[in-house]
Amino acid sequence: MTAIETTALTKRYGDTLAVDSLALQIPSGVVYGFLGPNGAGKTTTMRMLTGLLTPSSGSARVGGVSVTDRDALRSQIGYLPETPPLYDEATAFEQLTYAAGLRDLPEGPTQDRIETLLDDFDLLTDADDRIDGYSKGMRQKVAYIQAVLHEPPVVFLDEPTSGLDPRAAKTIRQRIRGLADDGMTVFLSTHILPVVEDVADTVGILADGELIAEDTPDSMTQRAESGQKQSLEDVFLELTDTETAAEVQPNG
Repeated sequence: MTAIETTALTKRYGDTLAVDSLALQIPSGVVYGFLGPNGAGKTTTMRMLTGLLTPSSGSARVGGVSVTDRDALRSQIGYLPETPPLYDEATAFEQLTYAAGLRDLPEGPTQDRIETLLDDFDLLTDADDRIDGYSKGMRQKVAYIQAVLHEPPVVFLDEPTSGLDPRAAKTIRQRIRGLADDGMTVFLSTHILPVVEDVADTVGILADGELIAEDTPDSMTQRAESGQKQSLEDVFLELTDTETAAEVQPNG
């Protein structure tokens, strides 16, 4: 079953072509690592796939729903943007309870799930404190929980390990892999390439709005001529071959 499908998906801002005829066929139950240098069109693509931007042309379906049908799309997706949408004046409990209410989730089981997830991320003892006193990593954890709380078929994660300490980042990586193992599709965008190499089933590389490579991490990092493996970072830099690509973080 196809979870994400795009046909000639294109976005223009005036004379600037941000995404150029993107074609994706992503099956259910996989982690799709979406890579590209800054300005490649990754965020624009994610915003179209989550219904936040209207494509200039082409089409896209997520969970069988057109991205232009925002009401229907809402139940199919979870989205963690690079800047988490949190209310500073709220506590973590209040933020997550509010998010659950917007999706009409059943109160009792949802409160249990919120407590379990907060505990998993070592946030339970801070859950009654206001978010404006949280560190960047703590905010990131709350935003991740908010994105997956309703257990959607497809989750979009933009830099999900940003600001996290190594233990929390490892927990997120394990969670991402677990989501896919449970049948959920994860569309993952990050500059921390070892995260993608660790959890992704398929990697797609975007440059100047075009998909220039797509394969499994193993196949992408295998040197055909010598039989020796490269790192995903090496492959990324060779394929994009731009100064911007050199900004990628080698560890995380």
